[in-house]
Amino acid sequence: MTLREIEAKTILRKHKKIDSWFLSHYGMNLYRGCAHNCVYCDGRSEGYYVNGEFGNAVAVKVNAIEVLRRELNPRRKRTPFKRSYIMLGGGVGDSYQPIEEKYQLSRKALQLIHGYNFPVHVLTKSTLVKRDVDILKEINKRNRAIVSFSFSSVNDEISAIFEPGVPPPSERLETLAFFKKEGIACGMFLLPVIPFITDAPKFMEDSIKRASELNLDFIIFGGMTLKVGRQKDYFLKVLRKNYPDLLVEYENIYKENKWGEATGEYYSSINQTFNSLAKKYKIPRRIPLGLYEDILSENDLVIVMLEHIDYLLKLEGKKSPYSYAVYSISQLKEPLSTMKDSLQTLKGVGKTTERIILEILETGSSSYYQKLF
Repeated sequence: MTLREIEAKTILRKHKKIDSWFLSHYGMNLYRGCAHNCVYCDGRSEGYYVNGEFGNAVAVKVNAIEVLRRELNPRRKRTPFKRSYIMLGGGVGDSYQPIEEKYQLSRKALQLIHGYNFPVHVLTKSTLVKRDVDILKEINKRNRAIVSFSFSSVNDEISAIFEPGVPPPSERLETLAFFKKEGIACGMFLLPVIPFITDAPKFMEDSIKRASELNLDFIIFGGMTLKVGRQKDYFLKVLRKNYPDLLVEYENIYKENKWGEATGEYYSSINQTFNSLAKKYKIPRRIPLGLYEDILSENDLVIVMLEHIDYLLKLEGKKSPYSYAVYSISQLKEPLSTMKDSLQTLKGVGKTTERIILEILETGSSSYYQKLF
């Protein structure tokens, strides 16, 4: 592996609005590039500007903790931090990839997050996260902590082909069981499922059944993207070697899409399969309200719940107007509670949406949301 030590100007990435998948306004990349070398990773695409051969070249932000300490210090902020989980993971490098064992940037970042009194959501494929159970338990006592693992399936043999630098799914599941026993909320990110391989109902049911057996708190599901260029070329090279008969199938669903998306019909099909299986095993398809109701501001609470409603309706193949309201609310500077009598002046907020918003503001929940969940 080629390792470079670099200095970063910034570490925290701030989202324009709260991310309802992760319940986060802030994320970070402590490493650039990833030794896990997952064949489908879109971090390989040109748009992420990872220098060197992806999977074999990793840059370490050696001043990351110094910069993060400065960025988390509320005395240095002109505007206060928005209350949410801080996301540790994702992006262009797993925060617990093998070099973390030496540099311990993720562990030190967790210590800072704890010191500045934030909740944290960790997303990883690495069992190394067990090392930091002591800090995560302390964060969970004081605020909240979520540990999530991503999977394309729970099949060790398939994982060895498409996730060559990652602990096998069986070990990841064992680690989730470990954190559940320690009293920490855990989730499965079943994404991306690999077309015509791990998106088969049998493989999806195996994953969802295991999540249910471990009493995981939620599963978040998604299909695979293949961006034209390095990502698609590399993936098809591996596919040609291991599943040559599937090349034609991939040509049929992956067209020249800017974002590397497959056809809408394909995503609709796998979403329907996931939805029916998640219902069968009675596992939440988004992070449940109990893990964020006491953390978010009222505006963010409404945004997340409306986005969850929007997602759950679309999983059922139904139309949803709620994304329009979410955008309008995300632009507000004032709390929604100050404009209860004028909510319908917001673009996208009609009578039904107004009723849902008012119920959330008054009770912290929504009967419609709970019914869908």
